[in-house]
Amino acid sequence: MQAKIGEIAGELAKARRILFITGAGISADSGLPTYRGVGGLYNDGATEDGLAIEDALSGECLAIRPEITWKYLAQIERNCRQAEPNAAHRAIAALAQEREVVVLTQNIDGLHFKAGSPEVIEIHGTLGERYCAHCGAEADAGDRAVPPRCARCGEIVRPRVVLFGEMLPGAALERLYREMAQGFDMVFVIGTTAVFPYIAEPVMRAARQDVPTAEINPARTRLSDLVRYHLPERAALALPEIVKRALEPEAGRDSRSPR
Repeated sequence: MQAKIGEIAGELAKARRILFITGAGISADSGLPTYRGVGGLYNDGATEDGLAIEDALSGECLAIRPEITWKYLAQIERNCRQAEPNAAHRAIAALAQEREVVVLTQNIDGLHFKAGSPEVIEIHGTLGERYCAHCGAEADAGDRAVPPRCARCGEIVRPRVVLFGEMLPGAALERLYREMAQGFDMVFVIGTTAVFPYIAEPVMRAARQDVPTAEINPARTRLSDLVRYHLPERAALALPEIVKRALEPEAGRDSRSPR
């Protein structure tokens, strides 16, 4: 394990523009449980309401059974409210002070911003904002009602997140593809099963171009055989050590110039 950490750190030391793709696993050490994967809440089947979590947290369910969707959104919110960035979030933010770092996250917990990372693409939105889809009014994110209703028109409000079955925000996608067009010197994929094509694509593109790729995940995923390095470890344990080694003066002597 230490030898592999050293190899990954050596690659990172030479990189000047880095992409971090993160999923629920990176926030596990902040006390936010994953839904799938090692330690997932719903690995064994349905929720207590008899629905798969993907169905409970879908746009269709919100439209016809909003009390179900908001029940699980409220559960996520309660966890997020008290969560703090962990060592992995902070390591990425620290690296961003020295290198050009872009974070593409599936997470809606806001912890990358809270840790201090300046360039974050929240591809699934953020749970900290709500609005009324009926009248367009911004809504109180602190309202604990389940489901919450708009103070202006009385309709049920929604969080500014992408639910299952909904379209991704166009602006976030456009930004992702602009960043990809510029290219990266290294790509990390952390704590995600990478089931969505837009999450896997940057990794697959980097691998085809022989750009160093590293996956940090206790479990193997569809990308594990594709990346150059698979590190079966928790991000909060492995990533701080990788970044620390990469930023050591002797590690960067042969650093390549930016793309």
